[in-house]
Amino acid sequence: MLDINRRKFLIAGAGVGAAGLLTGVVGITLPDLLDAARDRPLPVGSGILVIVTLYGGNDGINTVIPYTNDAYHEARPDLAYAPDEVLPLDGQFALNPAFAGLAGSWRSRQLAIVRGVGYPNPDRSHFRSMDIWQTASPKDPVPTGWIGRWLDAGGDDPLRAVNVGAVLPLLAVGEKQVASALSDSIPRIPDGIASTLSALSEDDPHDTPAMSAVRRSYRASKVTEPEFGRVVKGIDPTAASQSADEDSLESQLDLVARCVKAAVPTRVYMVSLGGFDTHADERGTQEDLLKKVDQALTPFLRQMRTNSLGKKLVVMVYSEFGRRVAANASQGTDHGSAGPVLLAGAPVKGGFYGDEPSLTDLNDGDLKITTDFRDIYHELLTHTLESDPVPSIGPGRRDIGFLRPDGT
Repeated sequence: MLDINRRKFLIAGAGVGAAGLLTGVVGITLPDLLDAARDRPLPVGSGILVIVTLYGGNDGINTVIPYTNDAYHEARPDLAYAPDEVLPLDGQFALNPAFAGLAGSWRSRQLAIVRGVGYPNPDRSHFRSMDIWQTASPKDPVPTGWIGRWLDAGGDDPLRAVNVGAVLPLLAVGEKQVASALSDSIPRIPDGIASTLSALSEDDPHDTPAMSAVRRSYRASKVTEPEFGRVVKGIDPTAASQSADEDSLESQLDLVARCVKAAVPTRVYMVSLGGFDTHADERGTQEDLLKKVDQALTPFLRQMRTNSLGKKLVVMVYSEFGRRVAANASQGTDHGSAGPVLLAGAPVKGGFYGDEPSLTDLNDGDLKITTDFRDIYHELLTHTLESDPVPSIGPGRRDIGFLRPDGT
């Protein structure tokens, strides 16, 4: 098990929608993971899940496009894609032109599209909706995520789940365990966050023992953080922050690929890309973002298909909600509800799953939800992570069928 000590301490915010929740987590670097791979490599045949979060609410209608549907063109006269601009999947639906690589995965039957995904009583708030997706608790707010609860149920190895980046999303936070935070370089804590941590670190007479321990961790971070870069890689912590490319989805997945191929004993990796809140001038913005997704995922999936440890790897791509059917006056779209979830990899049985929501029978201008997102989690937990799904998402869920029965 990876040695945990105060010189390996990182501050991790609990992500979009978990305002106010901060926790100390295990900060690791690639050399740490490679050492673990040598000591206790992941057995060949182990399922691996890569979760790609698209923050901002990706427009699913212009991602998986109903290009022959008149209602689509009528609702979006200037935002809709013409039939000769898209990548057809069949006679009704097509992929956004930015998804040239993923179109190849569709043709090889290794891309599944689950349609109309969401949760009961949709909420158009980014924060609340992302909380729901990451906690798998649509009804009541809870402080733990579905992967965090999976960690709680499976032991105390901090490497079973790894978030690429120093800031943990809520989905990675359990009651007893949290995912590790992987950074190729360790950036300085921004001034705004540092001042918040200073305020949170002050003792309060009403604190529980657990809260007192968290506050002591905050105080420790003010000592350890300036030295952390020197300890890990000899990086000058006063230097300018690293280039944006080091935080790109492509770079994040490159780190994941290196870990998988080295047999790092990690079953869940979490990566992300933001910027999908496209209220204005959507077409160009979304297409650029989707191209980043495609250019990151396509070579990653290609590497996994040819690697013995990547043959049971599944990628899930989701966003907190879709967008409304009709375009707004700014050539964008506003917050909606249902949207598609993409699943890719060798174990995936390609095709469409779930009923396609109607573009005319709407719920206050939004697509009606036809697939509960927890059913996707159920199948991934059961077959990819080979675990009981109930501790993570509760009872009463079912498989959808997008994974091959033999897992390959």
